[in-house]
Amino acid sequence: MSADQAAGQASIRAALGVVDVFEAADETERRIQFLAEYLQGSGASGYVLGISGGLDSTVAGRLASLACQRTGTTFTAMRLPYGQQSDESDATDALAFIEPSATVTVDIKAAVDALHDATTTDDLAPDRSDFVKGNIKARQRMVAQYAIAGRTGSLVVGTDHAAEAVMGFFTKYGDGACDVTPLAGLTKGRVRDIGRQLQAPRHLVEKVPTADLEELRPALPDEEAYGVTYQEIDAFLTGDDVSVRAREVIEKAYHQTAHKRRLPSGP
Repeated sequence: MSADQAAGQASIRAALGVVDVFEAADETERRIQFLAEYLQGSGASGYVLGISGGLDSTVAGRLASLACQRTGTTFTAMRLPYGQQSDESDATDALAFIEPSATVTVDIKAAVDALHDATTTDDLAPDRSDFVKGNIKARQRMVAQYAIAGRTGSLVVGTDHAAEAVMGFFTKYGDGACDVTPLAGLTKGRVRDIGRQLQAPRHLVEKVPTADLEELRPALPDEEAYGVTYQEIDAFLTGDDVSVRAREVIEKAYHQTAHKRRLPSGP
């Protein structure tokens, strides 16, 4: 690795808040306490988070639930399926582990289909239709979460972490929109370590990550969408050397998606 490459890698790591030393027990406690203190300082009545049955929402949900238990506030878990979810049993297992104060289910299918149909025309990039619809799903889920947060006086929890952030692998104003991000600065492997520390069900901790937004490519693994593995992304984020190809893919994704990690630009 050249000096310039090392400097660029270090700059990205710093921007995403990835630390050199990680200890799962300490980080678990620190993030629960952060959520508890932030909630108390805000005056809100609790937290809201959509639970998919994947690793990230399971871990973030349990952290938020424990913070709410600590502060005597309410954690509302939301199920936000698009019609019938193929891995519904995983979501059920996640909810049992998280132990929310309340659970609300909102099927986003009707709202998503209506908006997608209303904005579909033959002359506007029809080849991107499925991808765009996937983003509508992510944004509609966040609309629903903020609707419940508004009714309950709560804050919305996000599930973004450093491995997704570096790749820009989130929907702008969709799952990228939230009030707090308790997984910020974590690699994917470190999210798994916190999941193990929390004693999350093993099949959820080890589950293959997928956004599952595209209908033409259902349950597409994140790594297939990235073109690199989480192991390579995590190595990059912890300052280790990676292949030339992996470095190029990660750094290109980081720079091309910079707008997603910034507030709206102005003159």
